[in-house]
Amino acid sequence: MERSTLQPRFKNSPHFKDFWQKGNGKLLIEFSGAEVSFKNFEKFASYYYHVDEAGDQVVKDIYFTKKFHEASKEIEHYVRNGVSENDNVPESVKELFIHTQRKPEWLNEDLLKWGAELCMRSGLDALISLRDYCLIGGYDYAYLNKPLIVTEALKKGAVKRLSETLDFWVNATRYNALEIHAKGYEFAIKTRLIHSYARLSIKKHYQGWDTENWGEPINSWDMMATYIGFSLVFLHSLQKLGNTFSTEEELGIFHLWKYVGYLLGIPEDLLPDNKKQATEYFYLWTSIQPPSDKDSVLLAHSLLNESLENPILKFNFQRKNLRYLHICCTWFLLDSDVCKRLSIPDVSNKNAFPKTKRLINIIYNTLFGRKARIEAGNKKHLTVLEDYLRVTAVSNFH
Repeated sequence: MERSTLQPRFKNSPHFKDFWQKGNGKLLIEFSGAEVSFKNFEKFASYYYHVDEAGDQVVKDIYFTKKFHEASKEIEHYVRNGVSENDNVPESVKELFIHTQRKPEWLNEDLLKWGAELCMRSGLDALISLRDYCLIGGYDYAYLNKPLIVTEALKKGAVKRLSETLDFWVNATRYNALEIHAKGYEFAIKTRLIHSYARLSIKKHYQGWDTENWGEPINSWDMMATYIGFSLVFLHSLQKLGNTFSTEEELGIFHLWKYVGYLLGIPEDLLPDNKKQATEYFYLWTSIQPPSDKDSVLLAHSLLNESLENPILKFNFQRKNLRYLHICCTWFLLDSDVCKRLSIPDVSNKNAFPKTKRLINIIYNTLFGRKARIEAGNKKHLTVLEDYLRVTAVSNFH
């Protein structure tokens, strides 16, 4: 059966128009100077049915031909020691690793450093942004979340899922993290193969997958949107929380995630260089996504309740207070319409904490130098990650 041509099917829907004319979409346009339209829609639409075939073939040749722990050990050897043309390994392994071991001509080490430093100096605001804007805001896009639902990610628990995201983000955003065979490079390659493994498993075992509407599982266009969350949406959240950043830092964050996306197998055409491009790309993608559904609400509430389930904090009143603070930040950072669709509880005095945090940030960023903020932020990230790895018992990629 021939597939119909993808259209910007929700461009006249209230959730799309309200977001881009009144909500955070409008703020993103003002923030970025974007000129949004549908003139390039067809250029991007084909990526909804495009996947990382190179990664998929490695999974077929390695993971599907031997025991899982043996396959993982073999991949780990390739990641840490490299692959050459003369090695006696499957052609798919040569193709993927020789490509990712060759740095692209556009890679700028100075911009990578600027991007890493912005991530580090953002401290706890970075973690608030990732959780209460980027991650939970992404749950509003119903089709984007279908791979999480069909692979039963909810059964894994929000503590483990959050730990995995934090582990990846921290290890990808430190100094020299993305050097070949370094920790960030390792996480990117392993994440790429996890995506391929999940995609192939979905296609093999889940008969109800609706490719027409949902696209291919973990398709390239959805991957673009996810990584725009780590750059554009992340920056916008930091700004909302009272942070400022230089032009170099701003370009650096996009460059860092462009390179991570390259390592993950996302086509370079989909990886924006700046906030203007990112907003224009994001505008097109949101036009094919319906608003929250019941699965979205389940994911959002699983994340909200993570604070109650997480044993990092010893006492119940501490956990309840942390959940309350995350709810406050979610209402502050996201559109109220999105919060209502996700059934985020409407708590009292919800603006008090984020507005106080914003004021403290403005003062803190004035009193302390950039280097001190980078060192302090990095230390906070590593402490939080250590706590999560302790309660989930094991590093997420071993």
